Amino acid sequence: MKKILEVVGFLLFVWGVAGVLHELTGWFKLWGVVARLDFLDGHELYASIVLAVLGGTLMVTSDRVGRSG
Repeated sequence: MKKILEVVGFLLFVWGVAGVLHELTGWFKLWGVVARLDFLDGHELYASIVLAVLGGTLMVTSDRVGRSG
């Protein structure tokens, strides 16, 4: 369970940071997952920030799950 949370958290974090960089600079067009979702038009930056924070939270949570289990 710990490894799954780590991998998912890392992927969400990377996609979130790549989305923020894409919105601010135009780089990472291929990595921007949020930019491809039509229902988030106009809110891509906020959604990318949420993805990065959620990914970081999952990685921290995976460390705590690993210690208690």
